[in-house]
Amino acid sequence: MSQDSTPSQTSENRTDNHYLLTSTSYRQALLTLALVSLFAVHPAAAQTSAVCSADKLPSMIEGFFQLTTGLGIVGLAVVWQADSLIEMFTLNSEQKKGLKRHKRSAMKSAVILLVLGPLYTVAGSMMSLPLADCVNLTPW
Repeated sequence: MSQDSTPSQTSENRTDNHYLLTSTSYRQALLTLALVSLFAVHPAAAQTSAVCSADKLPSMIEGFFQLTTGLGIVGLAVVWQADSLIEMFTLNSEQKKGLKRHKRSAMKSAVILLVLGPLYTVAGSMMSLPLADCVNLTPW
């Protein structure tokens, strides 16, 4: 009887294939979202902003953004310290690697939280978005 000469897929190969598929589909979804938002936002940007014409709404949006950014930074500090404390008492290397991954993802989230507000403010004013003209989203 002849046997198939192709090696069976190992779990590492399946994981790599799964990563490539999710990475490709993620890129396609991101590209589609960018193209749709590029064409769908254009008519909305031509309208006058109701947010800017309101009396206290721009300052409320700025205050909310500063509050959520502050809470995000405090949350990062709490998560970082808790993970460090747990890591001191963990003997298993797999758990330590998981805690380090968790700390890294918390740091990435905090960096994104700190960068998005100023990025929107700068990019929005360059693209002449009406909301960027009246709301300052820099947390400091």
